[in-house]
Amino acid sequence: MIKIIVIDSVSADQRIDRFLKRIFDNISQSFIEKNLRKKNILLNKKLTKSNQIIKADDKITIKNFSKENYQKFEKKKSLTNINQSHINNFKRSILYENDNFLIIDKWSGIASQGGSNITISIDTIIKNISKSYNLVHRLDKETSGLMIITKNLQFTRFFGKLFKSQKLKKTYLAICDGVPKIKESYVDLDINLNINDKAIQTKTFYKVLLYNNKTSLIKFEPKTGKKHQLRKVAKNLGCPIVGDQKYNLNQTKKGEKLKLNAFKLEFDVEDDEFRVTSALPKNFTEYLKLKSIKFNPQII
Repeated sequence: MIKIIVIDSVSADQRIDRFLKRIFDNISQSFIEKNLRKKNILLNKKLTKSNQIIKADDKITIKNFSKENYQKFEKKKSLTNINQSHINNFKRSILYENDNFLIIDKWSGIASQGGSNITISIDTIIKNISKSYNLVHRLDKETSGLMIITKNLQFTRFFGKLFKSQKLKKTYLAICDGVPKIKESYVDLDINLNINDKAIQTKTFYKVLLYNNKTSLIKFEPKTGKKHQLRKVAKNLGCPIVGDQKYNLNQTKKGEKLKLNAFKLEFDVEDDEFRVTSALPKNFTEYLKLKSIKFNPQII
């Protein structure tokens, strides 16, 4: 039996072995490596290595898919960890909804997808509401702001194409420690998704909107979408994001939430223009006030 898995935009930009571990429970690295070597697992009909980064629309072919092999590892999606409070939080976060998709204002502290030691995520919540619901992009666990959820395969593919063709504009706001010398520019930055992987080039536009001596409010518009891209760009500018426990070496206050918000989405669906903005989290606006920075959404 042959199983073919088509990679969607949400699952893209990760190693093939890590993707397989996400969709199959208890599968070992040695099992994956062995089947890659034996050409039982192919990527786009070609031999590949375990650290190969998969892209949207890639096809993984599993030649020996059977009960004796992969089916015993197949992940059974558990609904036991989701209670009504999680669903209520999700429903309160909905800013826009129609028959084909909805847009939520994700709260900080919840992962987009499951993974190691993650039982509750936006993905597990929406699957409890409807199995036809799908993520089309991700936000880091600590990042708040706008996310699109599709309700059918047609619009999952539609938004996947929008992201791939860069016809969906994303604007982020970040409160940063320090002020860049150049107030508006593009940053080209090579990012290694994993230590042994080949660097991937990213491109980001930024503009300093407001600042005082030690703090700045920066608008970021990523032209590519890679893991921790904006957090790494901010660090590269010498102005790491407040609350970033990974990339901000000046961050000494434990429990300080990451001040990064997916603030605005702009895209068209046929003749309809969508321009949706997030309601900035309370901790975000309070921090600006603490630093004597007066925020007005009209400056975006």
